[in-house]
Amino acid sequence: MILTSILSFFGCKKQPEKSKDEIEMDKILDDWNNRKIYKVLTSEIIDKIPDDELEQAVFDNIYENIKNDFDNEFENINKLSNGQQAFWSTWVLEGEVNNGGFNQFYFNSSGQFFEMAEIGFKTIGAEKYAELTTRANKIYAVNRERLEEFDDGTMESFSESYKDNPLNKLDDEFYDLGDKESVSELRIKYIREHKTEFTIE
Repeated sequence: MILTSILSFFGCKKQPEKSKDEIEMDKILDDWNNRKIYKVLTSEIIDKIPDDELEQAVFDNIYENIKNDFDNEFENINKLSNGQQAFWSTWVLEGEVNNGGFNQFYFNSSGQFFEMAEIGFKTIGAEKYAELTTRANKIYAVNRERLEEFDDGTMESFSESYKDNPLNKLDDEFYDLGDKESVSELRIKYIREHKTEFTIE
């Protein structure tokens, strides 16, 4: 009893036990932080990486090779193989649209990949995604000047940019398409069938 009081006095209280969800989240974060990053990919390495880890491995590999030079991100990606360009641009577009719609994709620096992503979807055989991106690119081109007026670096303006935005109607189409056809599976299939576009051998 005395020892417990002393420990409590010095801040050595027993920590509450973590819930199952917290333990699972800790494991996910540990796995993420300790994942293997391949600075060089070979056909043999790609063959050994399971499907559920392949996209992240390719992303990390490209990320390592552009040396965090995001001021020249487009120029660096544009120097890569057609397969790597298709992977990067479609991965970026998918992530942005799933997070905040096509408006967010064009609003952020990721929007510089709008043409590359359109070609990229065709490259990996995602024709419906390519067609949808083509329509989005045309709508953005028509409304670009008006939408760029909101680009002052504030969240308020970013939120305002969604009002009466003709791109909004395409977001649901993109989400519905994702329920019918997995662009992730198409990317993985392309990587498996075109390994030399992602390797240095």
